[in-house]
Amino acid sequence: QVQLVESGGGSVQAGGSLRLSCAGFGNASYYYCMAWFRQAPGKEREGVAGNCAGSGRTYYADSVKGRFIISQDNAKNTLYLQMNSLKPEDTAMYYCAAGSIPTMSVSGYKYWGQGTQVPVSS
Repeated sequence: QVQLVESGGGSVQAGGSLRLSCAGFGNASYYYCMAWFRQAPGKEREGVAGNCAGSGRTYYADSVKGRFIISQDNAKNTLYLQMNSLKPEDTAMYYCAAGSIPTMSVSGYKYWGQGTQVPVSS
Protein backbone atom coordinates (compact mmCIF):
# COMPACT_ATOMS: atom_id res chain seq x y z
CA GLN A 1 0.00 0.00 0.00
CA VAL A 2 2.39 2.69 1.24
CA GLN A 3 6.15 2.46 1.35
CA LEU A 4 8.56 5.10 2.62
CA VAL A 5 12.26 4.92 1.85
CA GLU A 6 14.75 7.20 3.59
CA SER A 7 18.21 8.10 2.34
CA GLY A 8 20.93 10.64 2.99
CA GLY A 9 22.13 9.60 6.42
CA GLY A 10 25.79 9.21 7.26
CA SER A 11 28.58 10.30 9.56
CA VAL A 12 29.13 14.04 9.97
CA GLN A 13 31.15 16.25 12.26
CA ALA A 14 29.56 18.73 14.63
CA GLY A 15 28.70 21.94 12.84
CA GLY A 16 28.18 20.16 9.55
CA SER A 17 25.06 19.64 7.44
CA LEU A 18 23.11 16.75 5.94
CA ARG A 19 19.95 16.47 3.89
CA LEU A 20 17.71 13.50 4.42
CA SER A 21 15.24 12.37 1.78
CA CYS A 22 12.13 10.23 2.07
CA ALA A 23 10.58 8.87 -1.10
CA GLY A 24 6.96 7.81 -0.84
CA PHE A 25 5.37 5.06 -2.86
CA GLY A 26 1.73 4.05 -2.96
CA ASN A 27 -1.57 5.81 -2.46
CA ALA A 28 -0.82 9.50 -1.98
CA SER A 29 -4.13 10.03 -0.22
CA TYR A 30 -2.52 8.58 2.90
CA TYR A 31 0.11 11.30 2.91
CA TYR A 32 -1.87 14.22 4.32
CA CYS A 33 0.82 14.68 6.97
CA MET A 34 4.45 13.65 6.77
CA ALA A 35 7.06 14.01 9.45
CA TRP A 36 10.55 13.17 10.59
CA PHE A 37 11.17 11.40 13.87
CA ARG A 38 14.39 10.29 15.49
CA GLN A 39 15.41 7.78 18.09
CA ALA A 40 18.69 7.85 19.94
CA PRO A 41 20.04 4.73 21.69
CA GLY A 42 18.18 4.14 24.94
CA LYS A 43 15.69 6.92 24.29
CA GLU A 44 12.13 7.12 23.05
CA ARG A 45 11.32 8.07 19.49
CA GLU A 46 10.63 11.80 19.24
CA GLY A 47 9.16 14.09 16.63
CA VAL A 48 11.63 16.36 14.87
CA ALA A 49 9.63 18.15 12.17
CA GLY A 50 6.29 17.73 10.46
CA ASN A 51 4.31 19.11 7.57
CA CYS A 52 0.69 18.68 6.50
CA ALA A 53 -0.33 19.18 2.89
CA GLY A 54 -2.38 22.28 2.27
CA SER A 55 -2.20 23.49 5.85
CA GLY A 56 0.66 25.89 5.28
CA ARG A 57 2.02 24.91 8.67
CA THR A 58 5.15 23.15 9.68
CA TYR A 59 6.09 21.83 13.11
CA TYR A 60 9.53 21.67 14.69
CA ALA A 61 10.84 20.33 17.95
CA ASP A 62 12.34 23.09 20.07
CA SER A 63 15.72 21.37 19.95
CA VAL A 64 15.97 21.77 16.16
CA LYS A 65 14.24 25.10 15.52
CA GLY A 66 16.45 27.41 13.50
CA ARG A 67 18.72 24.54 12.42
CA PHE A 68 16.51 22.03 10.59
CA ILE A 69 14.17 22.70 7.69
CA ILE A 70 11.46 20.32 6.47
CA SER A 71 10.26 20.56 2.90
CA GLN A 72 8.24 18.50 0.47
CA ASP A 73 8.27 18.04 -3.30
CA ASN A 74 4.76 16.88 -4.13
CA ALA A 75 5.61 16.20 -7.76
CA LYS A 76 8.28 13.74 -6.67
CA ASN A 77 6.34 12.55 -3.61
CA THR A 78 9.47 13.18 -1.57
CA LEU A 79 9.98 14.67 1.85
CA TYR A 80 13.26 16.31 2.85
CA LEU A 81 14.95 17.33 6.07
CA GLN A 82 17.81 19.79 5.76
CA MET A 83 19.88 19.57 8.91
CA ASN A 84 22.37 22.37 9.61
CA SER A 85 24.68 23.13 12.53
CA LEU A 86 24.50 19.53 13.63
CA LYS A 87 25.35 18.68 17.22
CA PRO A 88 26.46 15.39 18.80
CA GLU A 89 23.08 15.25 20.56
CA ASP A 90 21.42 15.03 17.12
CA THR A 91 22.92 11.56 16.77
CA ALA A 92 20.06 9.14 16.18
CA MET A 93 18.23 6.93 13.73
CA TYR A 94 15.99 9.20 11.70
CA TYR A 95 12.63 7.94 10.46
CA CYS A 96 10.16 9.28 7.94
CA ALA A 97 6.47 8.81 8.70
CA ALA A 98 3.16 9.44 6.96
CA GLY A 99 -0.31 9.80 8.39
CA SER A 100 -3.54 11.74 8.31
CA ILE A 101 -3.46 13.69 11.56
CA PRO A 102 -1.49 16.90 12.15
CA THR A 103 0.46 15.80 15.17
CA MET A 104 4.01 15.17 16.27
CA SER A 105 2.99 12.15 18.28
CA VAL A 106 4.35 8.77 17.20
CA SER A 107 0.90 7.24 17.57
CA GLY A 108 -0.49 9.60 14.95
CA TYR A 109 1.49 8.03 12.11
CA LYS A 110 0.56 4.77 10.48
CA TYR A 111 3.33 4.39 7.90
CA TRP A 112 7.04 4.38 8.67
CA GLY A 113 10.30 4.06 6.78
CA GLN A 114 13.13 1.80 7.82
CA GLY A 115 15.25 4.65 9.13
CA THR A 116 18.60 6.17 8.25
CA GLN A 117 21.44 6.55 10.74
CA VAL A 118 22.96 9.95 11.50
CA PRO A 119 26.03 9.84 13.78
CA VAL A 120 27.40 13.28 14.66
CA SER A 121 30.92 13.37 16.04
CA SER A 122 32.34 16.15 18.20
